[in-house]
Amino acid sequence: MSTTTQSQQKGLQVTDGALAQLKLLRDKQGQDLCLRVGVRQGGCSGMSYTMDFIEPSTIREEDDVFDYDGFQLVCDRKSLLYIYGLMLDYSDSMIGGGFQFTNPNASQTCGCGKSFAV
Repeated sequence: MSTTTQSQQKGLQVTDGALAQLKLLRDKQGQDLCLRVGVRQGGCSGMSYTMDFIEPSTIREEDDVFDYDGFQLVCDRKSLLYIYGLMLDYSDSMIGGGFQFTNPNASQTCGCGKSFAV
């Protein structure tokens, strides 16, 4: 696992590897975007993680914003109830690579790691 870059509030944690990958993906978009992280109903275990690049102008007053060396993660408060303390990591391995979520609130996770239950 990579070293972790933590926000001052420590609501969501991002490893250095994940942060580098997020910045790379954002740069390919050619815009100054931030990442909205959240949850929605669905997936094998009942809830699944969501991640989408958004325009900073779409950040809502009720959102929590976490800054990581100039890169912003945005999360709505309802989702944050389910993922507070989440660790976002990235692996470029051939098998099992991609973004990985470690959620301390999950009572059960799917084998794919993209959904969970609380």
